[in-house]
Amino acid sequence: MKVLEVSAKTVDEAVSIAVAKLAVNKEKLEIEVLDQPVKGLFGMIGAKDAKIRATVKLTLADKANDFLVRLLNEMGIFARIQFSEDDTSILIKIEGDLVGALIGYRGETLDAIQYLTGIVANRNELIHKRVTVDVQDYRVKREQTLINLAERLAKSVYRTRKDISLEPMNPHERKIIHEALQENEYVKTYSRGDDPYRRVVLTLKQKHPNS
Repeated sequence: MKVLEVSAKTVDEAVSIAVAKLAVNKEKLEIEVLDQPVKGLFGMIGAKDAKIRATVKLTLADKANDFLVRLLNEMGIFARIQFSEDDTSILIKIEGDLVGALIGYRGETLDAIQYLTGIVANRNELIHKRVTVDVQDYRVKREQTLINLAERLAKSVYRTRKDISLEPMNPHERKIIHEALQENEYVKTYSRGDDPYRRVVLTLKQKHPNS
């Protein structure tokens, strides 16, 4: 966090100096007035300049980056962190050697890192953004794996007429399964159980034609 103390004849002048030295827009600064200017006798004797403390406001991405850098350092992992951001979300991609440790079994470690990063980034913010953390495109690959699994198991349900219950999944992965089969003509899905053991079940919508 960048902090600068500035003295000048007026508060406005001190703020202008802080803006120039920190090279940011005034809107990105938090200004704390430490001393108000005092006019001295005859404009000279006992005069006192204004003094302010200017602090650069951290963006959501700044806070997320700071948190992840500290976390990776603690874990002894050297990686590249890339951000893409829009009005409602931030996507963070982590690439590098040995970053597989950040994924964990079925992405459990990655989900925990994403959850904590979101809390840190959105703290004290009026408008929250959805934070997604991905490591070496794990989430993209995992999504395609789940879609392929859903389609393959739907064929099995159609063929055998027996329900199939999947292993427990987090809400995001259950959503992928549901959406993958929502247009399926013969198979439907529903969730059963309570988190963290909630799972998706595939079952027939109707009997086979001509059966």
